[in-house]
Amino acid sequence: MSNTYKSAGVDKEEGYKTVDKIKTAVAETHNENVLNNLGSFGAFYQIAGYRNPVLVSGTDGVGTKLKVALDSKKYDSIGVDCFAMCANDILCHGAKPLFFLDYLACGKLDSEIAAEIVMGMVKACKDNNCALIGGETAEMPGMYQPGDYDVAGFCVGIVEKDEIIDGSSIKAGDKIIALPSSGFHSNGFSLVRKIFPDFNEEFEGKPLYETLLVPTALYYKPVHKVLEEVKVAGIAHITGGGLIENVPRIIPENLCAHIDTSKIKIPTVMLELEKRGNIDRTEMYGTFNMGVGMVIVVDGKHSAKVLDLLDDAYEIGEITENPEKIILI
Repeated sequence: MSNTYKSAGVDKEEGYKTVDKIKTAVAETHNENVLNNLGSFGAFYQIAGYRNPVLVSGTDGVGTKLKVALDSKKYDSIGVDCFAMCANDILCHGAKPLFFLDYLACGKLDSEIAAEIVMGMVKACKDNNCALIGGETAEMPGMYQPGDYDVAGFCVGIVEKDEIIDGSSIKAGDKIIALPSSGFHSNGFSLVRKIFPDFNEEFEGKPLYETLLVPTALYYKPVHKVLEEVKVAGIAHITGGGLIENVPRIIPENLCAHIDTSKIKIPTVMLELEKRGNIDRTEMYGTFNMGVGMVIVVDGKHSAKVLDLLDDAYEIGEITENPEKIILI
């Protein structure tokens, strides 16, 4: 019998099935700026209505949170995570997401699983008025074991040049406002999986995996609600490295984010992880978001306005003169 691509472990038909399952839903994310359909060699997106547009891009994956999803056979939230990790990053510069592309790699493709992951991306794109305009599904036997998947995304957004947020206008006296996370988001899961090896154990009345797989919060709508009303000096997405590593990225020299940790609302699952793993609190703040998914820095006179616009936001500190960049008390 002659060799075929399928005999080497790659099933092209399963790839075609994946496209068939997702093409209608993906098309629903498109708008008048998308100039071609799924299946072209390249994706086209026209830009209109901007004075001096700047494109802002970001790429990311979901890390070993995928392992929780695969072991629990619950795939719908992973696509949301992938989109959120990219879109939340570009949001830090005031960008509106325009379009998104995905990359899905596996050992043996299952069109049902692949479609479920992509449908999560579709949902997230729709919620953020963003077009899913392309992607790649790679079946790589020998590189990945059957049942293993990896996923990554790439988001491009847009902002007027004179409206770019980069933290350069942050000054002493500005207030630091926290936007709550929805849980661990997509960071720190190598440690989470070490401390919580049984995803099916009961936690607060339901299987633990349900809590762990709550998708990463999307901040486009609340942040742009603020941007329409208030001048924002800086925004930080609290991802891997927690507050300790991410907040300093937007703080100018000789200034410091002085954060009162007693004000932070830490999720119970993180407190349980800390207790069960005997993890030092500093390690927790340097690994997880600790309940703060994003921080916004605004002039003190605007703080009350932001808190009024966002029901669940709360103040956690202020900018002081100090070369330390960040101090947690």
